Amino acid sequence: MRSITGTIHWGIIGCGDVCEVKSGPAFNKVSHSRLAAVMRRDLSKAEDYAKRHQVSKFYSDADALINDAEVNAIYIATPPSSHEAYTQAALKAGKPVYVEKPVTLDAASCERMIGYAREYNNKVSVAHYRRGLPLFRKVKELIHEGAIGQARLVTLRTLQPPASKIVTQTRDNWRIKPEISGGGLFHDLSPHQLDILYWIFGKPREVYGRSLNQSKQYEAPDFTMVEAVYDQHVAMNGVWAFNVSEKATEDLCEIIGDKGKLQFSFFRQSTITLVTDAGTESLEMEYPVNIQHPMIEAVTKFFRGEGPNPCSLEEALEVMKMMDQASKR
Repeated sequence: MRSITGTIHWGIIGCGDVCEVKSGPAFNKVSHSRLAAVMRRDLSKAEDYAKRHQVSKFYSDADALINDAEVNAIYIATPPSSHEAYTQAALKAGKPVYVEKPVTLDAASCERMIGYAREYNNKVSVAHYRRGLPLFRKVKELIHEGAIGQARLVTLRTLQPPASKIVTQTRDNWRIKPEISGGGLFHDLSPHQLDILYWIFGKPREVYGRSLNQSKQYEAPDFTMVEAVYDQHVAMNGVWAFNVSEKATEDLCEIIGDKGKLQFSFFRQSTITLVTDAGTESLEMEYPVNIQHPMIEAVTKFFRGEGPNPCSLEEALEVMKMMDQASKR
């Protein structure tokens, strides 16, 4: 599988909200990395982004960006419905791909993307970027060093009102259009959570799920339940509801073991609470200004042949399978 020699000159397809702070600026903060071009269907918005972020080239056509001779790696930050097609086009052009989560619409699409990467003998990384954050790296460390003994149960509660503050709001609200997002708000948030559990506990042995449209405010489901069993009989119970009262808002994960438990938030706070017989300890973590910075650094090293893939399509496929099971596809 080929590696890039020298500086990676990134091209972004879809320089929207995610690219403003979370990811875009980080490409110029990583060694051997430079943001060379951006694309958005609205050329004036692409130009505006380019001027504000000191990017020399901007396009309204994805193929033009992909075929720019200066650009040698592609970051796909569009909604999921176009991830597969853009990944195939970029790989065919000989350029490695960093693709946003959810990786695509469903597991079958992800399997085709794996096929493209093999066909064109090139690299793809998935933006499950919470793997690179200190909070989740510490959680994994505590679990593996036995801070709470043998893990027994993971409970995950993501309860949000319809106008959730942890979901990026856009005018077209594509996240609740299944043909674009793959489902509803569960498809927007759960990839982060399910991936971290996969990263810590491995591939689940069993997965059960159910989605409902309780409030009928839009076409997509607004309530999802997932149960899973990992190795060593670690059980997981997760609930995602996007139709509750503001006063019922919750973003909490508990990992309970035979000698204690861990509590943390996926989206709103950066504190880990460790409870054992020795007492309760709060571990304060920090998020980087550009939350994808650590992941982009790792992806850059991978594309240059200097490190492992921080999140492969094969790993993202396991998360996609869990999401499909919850959606009964």
